[in-house]
Amino acid sequence: MSRTSMSLWHVTLPVLACVALTGCSSGAADASSAASRAGGSSPSTPGSLNSPKDTGPEGTQRLEKSGKPRSAASPTHVSIPSIGVNSSLMRLGLNEDGTVQVPPAEKGMTVGWYTGGAVPGERGAAVLIGHNNTRLGKAVFHDLKKIGKGADIAIRNDRGAEIHYRVTGTETVSKKAFPTKRVYGATDKRVLRLITCDGAFDAQGHPVDNLIVYAARS
Repeated sequence: MSRTSMSLWHVTLPVLACVALTGCSSGAADASSAASRAGGSSPSTPGSLNSPKDTGPEGTQRLEKSGKPRSAASPTHVSIPSIGVNSSLMRLGLNEDGTVQVPPAEKGMTVGWYTGGAVPGERGAAVLIGHNNTRLGKAVFHDLKKIGKGADIAIRNDRGAEIHYRVTGTETVSKKAFPTKRVYGATDKRVLRLITCDGAFDAQGHPVDNLIVYAARS
C-alpha cells in the first residue's frame, strides 16, 4: 500500500461511546469505537474514524406552523478560497461496525459531511471530512495544513443560503489520543470542524496523526 494512497485512514470522531470513519489508506481518518466512553481520547483503529453519537449538541427544534418539526436544510457545497477548495458535499453516515464513513478514494476531491453531527449553520458541531491524498494522488484537503486563522469557510445549502465560518485555530493530534470531546462534544455554539490525515507514516503506511481545523460561525 503506497503512502499516497492514504489520506484519511484514521480520523477520530467520538461518540461518548463511538463512531468511526473508515479509510485513510484510501483516504480516511480513524479512531476507535470504544474509547470515547470516558469522553476523552480514543485509540486508533486502522481504517476507521470515531464519531460522537452521544456527544452531539442538543438544539431547539424549529417547528412548522402545523407544530411539527421542520427539517433542517442540507449542506451541498463548501468553499475555502484561501486554499483553493471548491467542492460539492457528499453525505457520510456510519459503517456497519459503527465507524464513520469517509469519501471513497475515487472521490478524493470531494468533501463529506458527517450527518450524525450538526447541520452547518445550526447549533452544535458540524463535521466535514476530506482526504489529504489517496492512491490516485492529491486530494481535496491536501493543502488544509496551510489554512490560517481567520480564513473564511463558506457552506451553501439546498435552500440557497450560504453560511460562513471563520477559522479559530488548528491542531495536529496523534490518532491514538484524538480529542473526542473537544471535537464532538455538545455545545450550544454554531461551530465547524474539518478533519483530514497528517503526519508521518507508520510501518503499515498509515498516517499517524489527524489535522483538525476549528471554525466558528461568522
